[in-house]
Amino acid sequence: MLGFYRIAAAVPYVHIADPDANAKEINRLFDKAEANDAAVVLFPELTFTSYSAADLFTHTALLQAQERALKRVLAHTSSSSAAVIVGYALEHHGRLYNTALVLQHGQIRGCVPKSYLPAKREFYEKRWFVSGRDITDQTCRIAGQEVPFGTDVLFESDGGVVIGIELCEDLWAVTPPSFALAEAGATLLCNLSASNELVGKHLYRQELVRTQSARCVAAYAYASSGIGESTTDTVFSGEALIAEYGTLLAHNERFARESLIFADVDMERLLALRRNETAFCDAPAHPHIRRIALHPLPSPATLQRRIDPHPFVPSDNDERNARCEEIVAIQAHGLIARMERARISKAVIGISGGLDSTLALLSTVEAFDRAGWDRRDIIAVTMPGFGTTSRTKNNAVTLCERLGVTLRRIDITPLARAEFEAIGHDEAQHDVTYENVQARVRTSLLMNTANKEGALVIGTGDLSEIALGWSTYNGDHMSMYALNAGIPKTLVRYVIGYFAEKEAALREILEDILATPVSPELLPHKDDAIVQQTEAIVGPYELHDFFLYYFVKFGFSPEKIVFLAEKAFEKRYDGDTIRKWLKLFLKRFFTQQFKRSCMPDGPKVGTVALSPRADWRMPSDADVSAWLNDADR
Repeated sequence: MLGFYRIAAAVPYVHIADPDANAKEINRLFDKAEANDAAVVLFPELTFTSYSAADLFTHTALLQAQERALKRVLAHTSSSSAAVIVGYALEHHGRLYNTALVLQHGQIRGCVPKSYLPAKREFYEKRWFVSGRDITDQTCRIAGQEVPFGTDVLFESDGGVVIGIELCEDLWAVTPPSFALAEAGATLLCNLSASNELVGKHLYRQELVRTQSARCVAAYAYASSGIGESTTDTVFSGEALIAEYGTLLAHNERFARESLIFADVDMERLLALRRNETAFCDAPAHPHIRRIALHPLPSPATLQRRIDPHPFVPSDNDERNARCEEIVAIQAHGLIARMERARISKAVIGISGGLDSTLALLSTVEAFDRAGWDRRDIIAVTMPGFGTTSRTKNNAVTLCERLGVTLRRIDITPLARAEFEAIGHDEAQHDVTYENVQARVRTSLLMNTANKEGALVIGTGDLSEIALGWSTYNGDHMSMYALNAGIPKTLVRYVIGYFAEKEAALREILEDILATPVSPELLPHKDDAIVQQTEAIVGPYELHDFFLYYFVKFGFSPEKIVFLAEKAFEKRYDGDTIRKWLKLFLKRFFTQQFKRSCMPDGPKVGTVALSPRADWRMPSDADVSAWLNDADR
């Protein structure tokens, strides 16, 4: 399903030194996982024998019973295309290894030994097992099958699924095997574990799994032995975790009799991150790794993963506030540095009473306060025109007065009419010329004011407008420092909301600005009401921000973007509506690149940005046909 695969981490009830009973537990949980379209089912360490069998590991009866139990699991899972990963105590050349087996269609596809054996008082594995970290390019014989054996194997299927395996203590090592496995191409790292519980240990364990998935740019599944393991000296909780690139997608309730958790992992997203955003491509490719082919894995019939409709905006309130604080700090210090380097002490900013100019003004004030500069050196210019309503004009004036900045009012209608006359344009013709003349008059006034005052013109356009080219070339498209250039419209709203919560004196005015429809106000109003609403023309900004995020950050196809949007916005927009606005987004994104190619400097605040100098390089005459055809399909 467009790069998604369902991963299962299973923690069965443990029967100590009873492989037959453990095989029944494995088969029962496997059936549940298969019924839920799982592509990979991961079980804990030494699944057949139990981890705490201790000196019984050296007994022939236990090892023979384990092999018989494995054959029963192979037979039970033979008709399934899912990959099953189980723990196995392997006797090979007179040595005993703690290993993981990968099973599919009744075959043992490979055997991976544990590299790092714990030497702790409660887990002295070296008493029974030897390390397999130096085993490469070997085979072993298990249950009558000749099986690839070593730490140099990956298991590869279609759709970008490449499985790498490490066992328990391997993750705690200074250099975990998963680093090399990921460098060699593993996108799903699986850890079979038997980790005991101590107070607070689970928090560290979760952090290890989460951060390892981020560092390896991979998914990481973890299943640890649980209830039923011996409590002679330690207690096992049976923790199961599934993470993807630093985010914990699923975890179980510890100390349950048994657990089975699922997470839909996006392999296409991981591959895109490796290509586009990380230093992964500089890592060694490890050509000597063996790649074992798996049969195609099952895909989930439906997606059981939440897709955030607002990917730029944290869903948690505390995290959102922290993000807003960081954004304002980045904006403020970027502006301070620019003004200090240019030896400029004043700023000029056009204030419309809309979202973008409000945020730019608030962040400029923040910069002046942090630098200890006089707010009166911020020259806010409100420039009412043919479409300006009293609501936006009054909000602009009130905001400037409460912030204590210098306010200037310039009516642009006489200047615009003079330009209409100069170029022979009929004022009654409300076309693009009518609108753009006003935008360029405003920019000219700001630039000339800055020259007169020795000031810096602050740009107000946001990332969403830059993506859509929703600006007048050499009008509001241009400034001396584009302060909002890295912030999409959906996030602009939340940063202003953050200021509203923080500043009681500004709360009422900011809430009214947030409630005002987004509009350039370039067409004459009717009865003092806004008639030109941007989102009625170009579509909802929340959709365009969603498209922007997945198009730029991951390079996803229109087909996948529509699929994700339908899941994220299932109660707000239907598929036809999403496709309509996506096609408009694509057309504008491609045709408006020429504006981005010469956009002014501005601070980058997130991983998605469109600066032509660093973040997005694209020919201005690229053809959009392939993307539109995909959207139609």
